[in-house]
Amino acid sequence: MTEVDLFGQSRNKRRATATSSHRGRFKQINISRAKARVVCPVFEDSQYPYQGIGIKVGDPFAVTYKFYAHDNFAIAIDAGKAASGLYSGYHRDNFQDLIQPDTLGFDQGVGYLGHVVKKEWILEGKALYQRDASKVLKGLQWYAGAGWQWRNTKIQYEYLLEISFDENEINLLDESYLTMGPVLVLGIEYSYFTIPVAAFMEIEWYTDVVQDPGWQRFQGGVGLRLVF
Repeated sequence: MTEVDLFGQSRNKRRATATSSHRGRFKQINISRAKARVVCPVFEDSQYPYQGIGIKVGDPFAVTYKFYAHDNFAIAIDAGKAASGLYSGYHRDNFQDLIQPDTLGFDQGVGYLGHVVKKEWILEGKALYQRDASKVLKGLQWYAGAGWQWRNTKIQYEYLLEISFDENEINLLDESYLTMGPVLVLGIEYSYFTIPVAAFMEIEWYTDVVQDPGWQRFQGGVGLRLVF
């Protein structure tokens, strides 16, 4: 065997050793399904109660908290900001109720120009009934419930006031109110991850009983909660 052959075999051996060592340092870790259930604990019945806190994106955009009292019962609290752009038409129509002579103190013509929502905060609490839906997808639950929603809104309207035939004036009107009403919710939650996180998607139905009795709207969103 020549010196060149010996050198080639030696180099290949070193390369194989280095490759083996390299693979050994970065060995892939596989997490079994059983361990996944432990890491994300929502479906371990013996460990209730749990808590979860996270973010909900939608209407409202909110911080969300959930108390998993039992596998079939939970309480959720959301606090955040309404998606004001979705209510632009509603706020514009409400201006027509504010331009009565008794409200603004004049009989002249008034024209709506625009409005700015300075704040529109929402707080709601819901009691939820949950059921396992793992036959559809492992780690899936559906839930339904009811609760109460509070809305704190402050709006500034800009309007055109007709003082005389050839004289107009642009004015501002600030309006603020606190309203509330019942809310119904229907959603799904998925929690079969290798980290303690629950993902959810829900739709809500809200009706006002104070500011504009009978007014109703569908709301909802998606979110994630860290479960502990």
